[in-house]
Amino acid sequence: MRKWQVQEAKARFSELLRRAGATGPQAITVRGRTAAVVVASADYERLKRKRPSLVRFLRASPLAGVDLALARDRSPPRKVEL
Repeated sequence: MRKWQVQEAKARFSELLRRAGATGPQAITVRGRTAAVVVASADYERLKRKRPSLVRFLRASPLAGVDLALARDRSPPRKVEL
């Protein structure tokens, strides 16, 4: 990610936008700290798209209806020397 000082970003705004679309996010810094990041519109839309919750994801799994027999192993644990 390329970093631009705010003065440079203002002076070369068209180039900043072009690079955001062509090469990825562009950071704008103020006093050496990142203040903003410019991203292409398509990247922004992809990032803000709602993702399903974990519960919905698991319910939609092809394994959702599989009945698993998960019996606990009742044998004594092995001895461990510390």
